[in-house]
Amino acid sequence: MRLVTTEEMRRLEQRSVEAGVSLDMLMENAGLAVAEEVGKLRGGSVAGCPIVILCGPGNNGGDGLVAARHLYEWDAEVSLFLYKRRTEDDKNYKLLQERGFSSVDIEKDEGMSRLKEALASSEIVIDALFGTGTLRPLQGAIRELAEQVRKAKQSRPQLMVVALDLPSGLDADSGAIDPACLTADVTITLGYPKVGLFSFPGAERVGRLIVADIGIPRNLAEDIKTGLITSEWVRSVLPRRPLDANKGSFGKVLASAGSVNYIGAAYLACAAATRVGAGLVTLATARSLQPILATKLNEVTYAPLAEAEPGVVSAEVAPVFVEQLREYDVLLMGCGMGQHESTAKFIRDTLFSLAPIMPRGVVLDADALNALAKQNKWWQKMDYQAILTPHPGEMARLTGLTVTNVQAERLKIARGSAAEWGKVVVLKGAYTVIAAPDGRAKLNPSANPGLASAGTGDVLSGTIAGLLAQGLSPFDAACCGVYLHSMAGDAVKAELGDAGMVASDLLPVLPRAIRKLKGQ
Repeated sequence: MRLVTTEEMRRLEQRSVEAGVSLDMLMENAGLAVAEEVGKLRGGSVAGCPIVILCGPGNNGGDGLVAARHLYEWDAEVSLFLYKRRTEDDKNYKLLQERGFSSVDIEKDEGMSRLKEALASSEIVIDALFGTGTLRPLQGAIRELAEQVRKAKQSRPQLMVVALDLPSGLDADSGAIDPACLTADVTITLGYPKVGLFSFPGAERVGRLIVADIGIPRNLAEDIKTGLITSEWVRSVLPRRPLDANKGSFGKVLASAGSVNYIGAAYLACAAATRVGAGLVTLATARSLQPILATKLNEVTYAPLAEAEPGVVSAEVAPVFVEQLREYDVLLMGCGMGQHESTAKFIRDTLFSLAPIMPRGVVLDADALNALAKQNKWWQKMDYQAILTPHPGEMARLTGLTVTNVQAERLKIARGSAAEWGKVVVLKGAYTVIAAPDGRAKLNPSANPGLASAGTGDVLSGTIAGLLAQGLSPFDAACCGVYLHSMAGDAVKAELGDAGMVASDLLPVLPRAIRKLKGQ
């Protein structure tokens, strides 16, 4: 499913007009779609349902007028409130008048008494005030209107707030919000979901998201390079598991992970790679840690590495390690390796020597990223495909930005960095962003606070490495890995809640997620 910016949505609407779908038709389709979705929210019928509709001056308000007409014709008890809307030459308003319908001008509603009265008995409020146009401060009467809706919701939590396209006061591109922006229970977005609906702080105001088809021909959006990961897409690219397979059929992963302070990271990453179906996983870790990890990782083979000191890999073993990689399809490096200078040198010496014997792919996480961040223009020494999986702090170090900067423009920064570095970038966090060097980007449609705990990133990097080993392209492996990881997280959350779930809870759930996607 495509995700669009404001400019891309305008372009799609213009292309629709050129293809014979007029703006009036798009507005009619939008209003009807919203009315139908509201009907579904009530179990199929709006007859007798008291509904307040708030319409603003632009196209969003026009969509609201169309929705009001259909809901009125379906016997809903509609109360319509207009804000700065010219009605003299408004075709959709005239259609309402022909049906004997009247409205209230918010700015002439003394003390907002009529609005308060309508809100006191309504079941649903539809916010059709402002859409994807320029974000403007919500001041004066509009701010007071929003405050009245908020108070009504506080006193009657069962009141359902439905946003038309997006909550008014939310920037469709950045997710920035006006302080008066309403919090919707449901947002019915039109045509295509907007990027800002998946960007914080706005994402917290969206509620449940419904995408309504408004008749834009699908082929017109083929050049849109941003999308949401869907279960259908993941199912279509999951690795095949032929009956005559052997362990070599599903790829070999060499994982360089763990250190004296982060032994568990190696366990989580390697176990995740096996749980998503990699044929063989070998752990290369500091020699003194191997006996400890062998008690937990029964299925993994080992390549113990010489140490600079107990639990710290020696930089001297990099050439030997690179030679070992000739026998593997994928290198996973960085999980819990620590930032000792000897380890950092081992990481850089390995990564800057890989091009001649390049495995199928490389996944870099955690301390591999921290080691690269200390090397100026590191990407110029890595002329091969790789997947980087930074959290916002690691991304800030790699780019020289602040975490605040990174979080404010996640999609833009991930996409720009992927293009500059020539690598796939997985910017972790709520609604994880995956960006490819060619400009493609996908967002994960899930946000789960239960995954904000130590070790879940190691599980993710292992998941991606296991899929990469089975033959997926770097971008597809990254997107599938993120989606499976979040599916597992959502399943654990459903059972345990979002507090107290730990990274190892995800491991046995990963193959169940794959089975569910395949419909087995």
